[in-house]
Amino acid sequence: MKQLMTKRCDRRGAALVEMALVLPIFFAVVLGIVEFGRAMMVSQMVTNAAREATRLGIIDGSTNSSVETWVESFLADSTNVSANDVTVTITVVAAAGNDDPNNQVGNAQARDLVTVNVSVPFDKVSYVPGSYLNGKNLSAQSSMRHE
Repeated sequence: MKQLMTKRCDRRGAALVEMALVLPIFFAVVLGIVEFGRAMMVSQMVTNAAREATRLGIIDGSTNSSVETWVESFLADSTNVSANDVTVTITVVAAAGNDDPNNQVGNAQARDLVTVNVSVPFDKVSYVPGSYLNGKNLSAQSSMRHE
């Protein structure tokens, strides 16, 4: 009986040492999963913003500034990113036989191709500070014909 007690006392700190070795790795994996999930979620929101902005841009009465404002507002509400960090590029390509709209959705005519590109730096929407995805942009592009 005395030998069992001695063996048990010799291992008293083993669990603490094992936890000290495994816990940092476990937390790094969990934080990586959280960051990857956040990147996927924000990427989907940026894709949604580009698609909805393109839809807004192809209807009559839209302007470039109204489309850009809508994208900035949508992303600020859904991902808490500042409007200054969102980049919106609108391109309007004239269809055959149409006048050049000078990249203005307000000047677009039927069948003109409206393309909206939305980009957000990942480090502006990241939960975990660090440099893993810093400098990378989450971007999406959508194109539709003007109605």
